[in-house]
Amino acid sequence: MSGDIEGIGAAVTAGLAGRAVEPGHGGLRGDGSGVRCLNCGTSLVGSHCHRCGQKADIHRSFGAIGHDLVHAIFHFEGKLWNTLPLLAWRPGDLTRRYIHGERARFISPLALFLFAVFLTYAVLAMVGAGAIGGLDVAKLADEQTRTTAIKDSMQVEVDRIDAELAKPGLPPAKRQDLLDERATLQKSADYLGISRSRSADERAADRAAGPPVLDDPSQQLMTSADFLSRNKVDTGVGFIDNGLQKALANPALILYKLQANAYKFAWALIPLSLPFMWLLFPFSRRFHTYDHFVFVTYSISFMLLLFVAVRLLNLTIFGELATFFAMLYVPFHMYRQLRGAYRSSRFGAFVRATVLINFSLFAVIAFMLLLLTMGVMG
Repeated sequence: MSGDIEGIGAAVTAGLAGRAVEPGHGGLRGDGSGVRCLNCGTSLVGSHCHRCGQKADIHRSFGAIGHDLVHAIFHFEGKLWNTLPLLAWRPGDLTRRYIHGERARFISPLALFLFAVFLTYAVLAMVGAGAIGGLDVAKLADEQTRTTAIKDSMQVEVDRIDAELAKPGLPPAKRQDLLDERATLQKSADYLGISRSRSADERAADRAAGPPVLDDPSQQLMTSADFLSRNKVDTGVGFIDNGLQKALANPALILYKLQANAYKFAWALIPLSLPFMWLLFPFSRRFHTYDHFVFVTYSISFMLLLFVAVRLLNLTIFGELATFFAMLYVPFHMYRQLRGAYRSSRFGAFVRATVLINFSLFAVIAFMLLLLTMGVMG
């Protein structure tokens, strides 16, 4: 089932990309005489079709492939340099002008969003997500995966030894050998720096005590993951328990699935955010769903591009400064976009921007829960 849903996500993303990059009209094919457009069949007046915009003179040569490639790159680049400066500093003007009909000079919100998604995915694939607040989650997940595999194998041996020790009439020599074997496993666990294998009574006491609270976030993450892997969560729902068991046994694989699903389902951020935008202007007749769609799509595109820029700068000595600047600029960007796009007063834009920041956190949390569900159920 998860594979089908992931396939749907990939298909939707590909469909959106195709529609955004090549928004052609379709129609009847002409007779190829040059009198009618070969794309939509409209009678031609001039060098381009006035209905779909296709050139009257088409080429079917190998050289035309290079021409089309160069044209697509520079055509997109021209719009890109018209769009990015406004998106970065005057996002409200860009949003309002696009909504009110200035479409030819700017990249459409959906095309820019897909460009930002693909760029983010490519950058993360090359340089990784990096450490957040000094916490390298991917590295910790790999360590936890290896530790869990070793610990599970040790626990299997301990359970086997405990089962043997529970048998009645066990010879003293055999019992002593089993106790020595169990002590050796414990020493091995202590040497490897992982939690030692324990009896059933010890595991029950550990569950009752709960994980310790530590000051170091990396140690806290490892300790909490270790606690969960030692004490299996039993929700009573079979597929949830099975998914959690796989996640705890191989968190690195779950992180990989999260990254892959984030690329496939990035479009879900838009419908998740639209209801929150409506709540900022409830029952308003001046603004419609399309206006909120353009606002949200441009805003998310900017956040993705900003994340890419900060991630690349984190590879240099300016990484901490870039992160600090980005954290300050994000709320200011929201304020400017709200004020410019909706013509709000300074106070109204400030209040709505404050609320929007909290709404954004809810939308991101919902998106992460969706990705986590897809990763666990996959």
